[in-house]
Parts: sequence; C-alpha cells; structure tokens
Amino acid sequence: MSQAPRPLAKGVKPVVPEKLISREPVKKQNFRRMIREMGLKVTQQRLAILEALSGGQAHVTAQEVFEEVHSKYPEIGFATVYRFLRKMAESELVTEVRMGGLPARYELTPRRHHDHLTCTSCGLIVEFEKQEIEKLQEEVAKNNGFVLTSHVLELYGLCSRCR
Repeated sequence: MSQAPRPLAKGVKPVVPEKLISREPVKKQNFRRMIREMGLKVTQQRLAILEALSGGQAHVTAQEVFEEVHSKYPEIGFATVYRFLRKMAESELVTEVRMGGLPARYELTPRRHHDHLTCTSCGLIVEFEKQEIEKLQEEVAKNNGFVLTSHVLELYGLCSRCR
C-alpha cells in the first residue's frame, strides 16, 4: 500500500520542472476551437486563461493562472479561472496533477502521454515516458476485465537535491 505524499514544507514554493517531455506549443488560433469543443461560448476571459496556460511553466496551480490573468484582466475572478480549469480537465484538454493535500497543478494535455515523478520536499515535477509501464498497465487492466480509456500515473519521492 502506498503512502500519501507529504505536503511541501510551509513557505516552500514548488520549483520549475527540470525535465519536460517535448511538446508542441498550442497555437493561439486553436484556442477558440478548444473552447467551442467544450460546448462553451468563446469569451476574452477563457481566451486569457488558455493563453496563461500555454505560456511559461508547464504545471501551474489555479492560483498561479489566476494571478497571471488577473494582472491583465482585473475583472476576472478566481472562481471563473477555477471553473474553466475544471471544465477543461473534464474535457481532457487539461491534465490535473495532484500531490497530497496541495492544490492541483494543471497542464495543457500534450498529444504524447507521459507520467510524473514529484519530489515531496521541493515540488520538482519530472515528466517521463516508459513503454514497459504502459504495457503493464494494459495487462493489469485486461487481467481484471477492464479496457483502459485513460490514466494518470504520479510517483512521489525525494529528488537527488532533497535526499
């Protein structure tokens, strides 16, 4: 039985990921299509949230997205940002990464699947791909009568700097 990851030490801000799987940037001209695919009306607020998600850090909290968007559009509230992130997660346009009792981190869902290693001390997130793990997951699902439709694998531990 795995143990729940411990939260970061008080006042410790997660570090920027050092290892990211290469991904194609989401083009601004696709933002409108993404919003429409969710069955939503295209608004400046939603476009601003997508722009904030597509630039800079790969794994961001709703608060970080809010702060960036709010600095440009003060009329946008935190609830608007959070609801839109949740809707995008439900639509699988955004992947939600959770770490213990800390706020969820979000990333625009890349075309290539990857998994995460997260340091429970400093918050470093490392993305990785391992085909053998993917095959094992399929095998476990099949042996239990499941057909996988999606999954998120998050591994927790201490990075080399924090050990």
